[in-house]
Amino acid sequence: MAWGCTGMTRDEGAPVLWETDVLVVGAGAAGMTAALAAARQGASVALVERYGFPGGISTQVLDTFYGFYTPGARGDRVVGGIPWEVASALMARGAAFERPNSYGAGTGVTYDPNVLKVLWETLALEAGVRLLYHALFAEPVMEGNRVCGATVQTKAGPLRLLARVVVDASGDADVAARAGAPFERAGEAGEAQALTTTFTLINVDTDRARSVRQPELQRLMAEAIASGEYDLPRREGSVHVTPLAGTMATNMTRVRIDPTNPVQLTAAEIEGRRQAFEYARFLRDKVPGYERAELASLGHQIGVRESRRVHGEYRLTREDVLGAQDFGDAIARCGAPIEAHAGADTRWEYVPDSRTYGIPYRCLVPLAVEGLLVAGRCLSATHDAHASVRSMGQCMAMGQAAGTAAALAVVGDRLPRRLDTDALRAALAADGAIV
Repeated sequence: MAWGCTGMTRDEGAPVLWETDVLVVGAGAAGMTAALAAARQGASVALVERYGFPGGISTQVLDTFYGFYTPGARGDRVVGGIPWEVASALMARGAAFERPNSYGAGTGVTYDPNVLKVLWETLALEAGVRLLYHALFAEPVMEGNRVCGATVQTKAGPLRLLARVVVDASGDADVAARAGAPFERAGEAGEAQALTTTFTLINVDTDRARSVRQPELQRLMAEAIASGEYDLPRREGSVHVTPLAGTMATNMTRVRIDPTNPVQLTAAEIEGRRQAFEYARFLRDKVPGYERAELASLGHQIGVRESRRVHGEYRLTREDVLGAQDFGDAIARCGAPIEAHAGADTRWEYVPDSRTYGIPYRCLVPLAVEGLLVAGRCLSATHDAHASVRSMGQCMAMGQAAGTAAALAVVGDRLPRRLDTDALRAALAADGAIV
């Protein structure tokens, strides 16, 4: 192993549970896709997750994949490969359907999160991925500046997992930050994206509720705020149908804190739930179709849009997004608008003419550390570019790219930073990805 760890890590610290080619930290949509991609390339793969189920935000908070299609009447699909396989499998089971975004940001795939949990697990086990739930990432295992695995906290105490390549799919760049990779924290350059506690309502007259369009919903919300009877920090938001009869899902609340500060994050969870019940009261009192509605469930955790963004070999910029820039090492495509959730409203800026831009592989390669890739919303991007590229479809596409790259690095016995990106792009295209 020309570039692997020396073996000293086996004799130090917590007991070693597994040794593997690729270790993925975080079983969100990016992490699951990364693990599947690496395993299907023939690598041995372990995946650690702090909760007792897979999916991350895709099963804890949201019920819609965005980013698969460009906005506009034409709506070209720009994400394929494993992400589209997952979306197609959900639709084939009758557990998902396509619907237009409330703000014209492209067609979304709305699904049943519980079915998605089982689908993620089924695909992972079929591919040979070793899953470890209830394992909270604590520290990277390091040799010099090389990441050689991770220590996780479990009910059995700390355990180590050693790997030749690690994929940080934690969402918050936990591995990269603690390994010494440079990063930018949300809010350091421009106002940070707000957090949202989602909730679902049952007993809704969905036909009547669907007849209330966005302008009317916002008018009713403005009247409720002006009356002084309702505390609604966000003056817009969305509520949409789901695969379950009489059930509507929301994206309405707004909380602004630093999601990497545990004290602030605790307060945000409490405030988000308070707001959820207030918005549910508003919908029940003021919006046709919700007269008998009851709040049936809250997101498993508050939804975080932006926290840490690593500094990688390249940083995607606002100019790249709005200029529909392409790159020779592009491993995925995006046509999603800049969607900045700050203040009481959301700022939308669209890629011109429903075009797309490329996501460079270099955005997944952190500076200053070796043996590590990132996937998902912790990629290397500026605040505005991140507000576009963080869509779930792109996070999944980045996951497929990171997992494929990790496996190719193992086979080729080379650092991920030194990977032949032409070979990576060819492998992704052969697996159905759109690059």
